Amino acid sequence: MEYLTFALAKGRLATKTMEILESIGITCEEMKDKDSRKLIFVNEEKKLKFFLAKASDVPTYVEYGAADIGVVGRDTILEEDRHIYEVLDLNIGRCRMCVAGPESAKELLQSGQLIRVATKYPKIAKDYFFHKKHQTVEIIKLNGSVELAPIVGLSEVIVDIVETGTTLKENGLSVLEEILPLSARMVVNPVSMKMEHERIADIIEKLRHRGE
Repeated sequence: MEYLTFALAKGRLATKTMEILESIGITCEEMKDKDSRKLIFVNEEKKLKFFLAKASDVPTYVEYGAADIGVVGRDTILEEDRHIYEVLDLNIGRCRMCVAGPESAKELLQSGQLIRVATKYPKIAKDYFFHKKHQTVEIIKLNGSVELAPIVGLSEVIVDIVETGTTLKENGLSVLEEILPLSARMVVNPVSMKMEHERIADIIEKLRHRGE
């Protein structure tokens, strides 16, 4: 039997994902060793491998078949736009992708005039403004705290993930428009889906009905 390999987004999401997988009998004791320097963790008995990757790399590992299955936020799936199957919403890591800014920017969003939008998610922002709102905008890609952009005058608004909205409030910004809800999804490599269909379908089925 071949190994099934999972790529998990590092951090809180990986921890939550492992808890969910454990609830359907998929475990990996090696991953519980917090001091381990290992990059790949193995469950020999069930022929499973796990590795942690930067969230934005998970869809790439899955597309190229280095991982059969990945778990990552929907924001990353949309932004990376890889050839992978999105098979299941795990209902964890819930948040929203929003347009945010000072209240004064509300009018600019409604007037349809050219504005600057700062974001870590240029693809999602472009898709929203160009295809849904049909508003021409200049998109500025940032890698750090995008909340800073409207405050220092780099942009009129931002497109970013909002969980509680506290950071926005503390900086005099608020949610002006909601783009889409987000959560962690399970993605699968299309070839793996064919070759290992039975095993992968069984995992999806168990996850779908967990807690029933």
